[in-house]
Amino acid sequence: MPRSQLALAALSTAAVPGLDARTVRREDVPGDYDVAVVTTGSGEEWMVRAPTTALAGAALEAEIELLESLHLYVDAGVLPFTVPRLAGSALLPEGGRAVVHERLGGAPLDISALRPGPGLAADLGRTLAAVHELPAAVVEACGLPSYTSAEYRERRLVELDEAAATRRVPRDLLRRWETALEDVSLWRFQPVVVHGDLAPDQVLVSGNRVTSISGWSDARVADPADDLAWLLAAAPPECVDAIMEAYQLRRTELTDPRLVDRALLVSELALARWLMHGVRRRLPEVVADAESMLADLDEATREDTPA
Repeated sequence: MPRSQLALAALSTAAVPGLDARTVRREDVPGDYDVAVVTTGSGEEWMVRAPTTALAGAALEAEIELLESLHLYVDAGVLPFTVPRLAGSALLPEGGRAVVHERLGGAPLDISALRPGPGLAADLGRTLAAVHELPAAVVEACGLPSYTSAEYRERRLVELDEAAATRRVPRDLLRRWETALEDVSLWRFQPVVVHGDLAPDQVLVSGNRVTSISGWSDARVADPADDLAWLLAAAPPECVDAIMEAYQLRRTELTDPRLVDRALLVSELALARWLMHGVRRRLPEVVADAESMLADLDEATREDTPA
């Protein structure tokens, strides 16, 4: 059962002694967390986040440790954006803890408003490249997952097999994905630190700059295409060159000629993961939504295939 707004406000004051909570509103965010924004008498805004499952609690603990390491790279100017800085925590009766940090500055990214050229589109490319240039040890030391390229391709194959077993994925689309996953050349990449769950509400911007990134609980050492997938699929097509040019200029020793192809494939495979989320959680509305998007993608890809 979700925690009430008042319960979340109480957790924030327990976590940060002296916090003068006056108003509170829940935030609808993905993942197994209850999240709210607490506003103080002086107008400051604080985020309180409490896990709703033991698995989410464990992920939150790893994220807290990772954020402590990321602050070093932010302070040194290696990362050109801010990340949440823990102000306090409160133990939960069922185990685990809720955490509180000041609300990050900036507005959620509006991907549809991106324009080609050296503005925000290019800064997004540089931002992702800065994350991907971090040492793998930053993530590995926190106990977060680390994969080789072969291991990660195998994970994708398993995900596809699970989706195929539902018999809800269009046959032509399934065959197309299987062909791509069997193309070993597509999966030759150097694993890097990835955020793993980027979305517009976790990428905050101001003007032409990315100001902050939150939601690091799915960070891992894996495929750089994971972070580029959501952006390249949703950005206006005329912005892709600006994003990728800035990304490539910021990366060192990047030898991944199939990166864009793989990122676009990963964005498609996200629909299979959405389907499986609905199947596992027994959420018929999610399953129906996934099936509708899969059907649209199947039609679009068949139209793009030469006769």
